[in-house]
Amino acid sequence: MPSEKILAEKKKIVEEMTESLKSQSGVFVDYKGITVVEDTELRVKMRDANVNYSVIRNRLMKLAIKNVGFDDLESILVGTTSLAISKDDPIAPARIIKEYADKLPNYFDIKAGFMDGKVLSADEVKAIASIPALPLLQAQFLGTLLAPITSLAVVLKAAAEKGGEISDASATEKAPADVEEKAVAEPIKEEPAKEDSAPEPVEAKTEAEAEAPAKEETPAE
Repeated sequence: MPSEKILAEKKKIVEEMTESLKSQSGVFVDYKGITVVEDTELRVKMRDANVNYSVIRNRLMKLAIKNVGFDDLESILVGTTSLAISKDDPIAPARIIKEYADKLPNYFDIKAGFMDGKVLSADEVKAIASIPALPLLQAQFLGTLLAPITSLAVVLKAAAEKGGEISDASATEKAPADVEEKAVAEPIKEEPAKEDSAPEPVEAKTEAEAEAPAKEETPAE
């Protein structure tokens, strides 16, 4: 029966593993057959990317995954297992592990992974590995933000160097077009021709006046 000291040490290891599973991301690897030189090279690359890489004990990791609800990972904890985790760049472990899995396909294999509390399959880890590194993503994002400002600065600089000549010329060239446009938009209104004055109405004679014979003038004696 294990002593209290051994039990305390195992408990501490499980607690440390549990904390490591709370990191931003991690990748589980089957590393059987990797040489000492290849392993050393991998660890140097991991360290440069601020990724913690270590061999784990499957039996103790099974206790740790239960503490964080990663029960789906239990099935992959067989054979040789190592874990690469990162608290800074969530893409780094997947990117570096996939690079070595592609280079050493016969004895370096991705088992599974996790990111932000979600378990990832081996295929999902490989897909995430294709995302650019965090510094590159930050540079691309910054470039996208600065692009409109840079374009505006170039236009303003060009205008300042030419002393506004372009603007003046543009205004001069557009003037005739503006006049013509206005003429088309506002056609000249012709005043309607004045009608001839209607003749004054002739007073109509009454029927009695019309029928009465004209008075003969009496000759002067």
